[in-house]
Amino acid sequence: MNAHLRHAAVAVAASAMAVSLTSCVSAQDSGVKTSDDISVGLLLPENEAARYEKFDKPVIEKKISELTNGKGKVLYANAKQNASLQTQQIDTMIDNKVDALIVDAVDSKAIAGGIKKAKEAGIPVVAFDRLAEGPIDAYTSFDNEEVGHVQGIALLQALSSDTTSGQIVMMNGALTDPNAAQFKKGAHAKLDGKVNVGREYDTKEWKPENAAANMEEAISAIGKNKIIGVYSANDGMAGGIIKALKAAGVSPLPPVTGQDAELAAVQRIVAGQQYMSVYKPYAPEASAAAEMAILLARGMSLDSMAQADVNSPTTKKIPSVLVPVISLTKDNIKDTVIEDGVYTVADICTPEYKAACATLGLKK
Repeated sequence: MNAHLRHAAVAVAASAMAVSLTSCVSAQDSGVKTSDDISVGLLLPENEAARYEKFDKPVIEKKISELTNGKGKVLYANAKQNASLQTQQIDTMIDNKVDALIVDAVDSKAIAGGIKKAKEAGIPVVAFDRLAEGPIDAYTSFDNEEVGHVQGIALLQALSSDTTSGQIVMMNGALTDPNAAQFKKGAHAKLDGKVNVGREYDTKEWKPENAAANMEEAISAIGKNKIIGVYSANDGMAGGIIKALKAAGVSPLPPVTGQDAELAAVQRIVAGQQYMSVYKPYAPEASAAAEMAILLARGMSLDSMAQADVNSPTTKKIPSVLVPVISLTKDNIKDTVIEDGVYTVADICTPEYKAACATLGLKK
């Protein structure tokens, strides 16, 4: 999707959400809570990926404040990749009698019991970014299979005609994250039959150090000169993979994919160490979660806001908002993360990357 169409799509989605909220608020639905004194529990899964606390949390807090005339509040907790801790955090939110919950699950299955308890306490639940199991009321994320498609297509483009001279390594995400399965499915749909997969891993807890260990094993098994590309499901793991490749003396580095457009990944892309990332505009996703939570807290319908119905293993026809994604390479850094205000040129072009930035025309 080019920059013009991308901005148009996001703008239309944001406009539709705003219109739906206005129309719902003006409706005299029975059982609607008209007070702005609304509390929303926000449970995020971990703090290793920069996106959650740097982007998602501030957007959700700002949107909830806007929708409640500054009177709403967000009760926040981070599970730090601990599913048991997140279940305890749900219990705390129930004890605090929040009006709605936004939950990004550490473990989509393990969270189901806690979500059921929240529902029994009359607290509606929005599954954010990851499709949690249990009786959730709404879901907002990105088109996760499309993320895999974008990554797979980019890797094939990077390889060009050199797809049979060696093997690729696939570094998928954690088995506990349903998104990881969708990323993997989307990537395989584009890669199968076009490349030889030498090794494939499901990486425990998405941790860069686990990805690095997996990559070391792959290098030993395949041979450092036989690896022509690496599918990495996200940027954190890409960083670990690239460290392992460098430590093994692999040069030049094969193309490595990623996801999340983390600053370190953007800098690696500028330097030619990582081929691409998937840029996911966080503001529309986070704003949708906030709006859904407020609508549900007020006892209102999501019919005019939801763009799709999504099924989880436990719940059917979940009202959902899915946000488009963009393939981020060195060619469109200026038109994506810089233009959208995610990073400034100064953020990216630190002294280490100054020369590479100049080559790409990135100037302060």
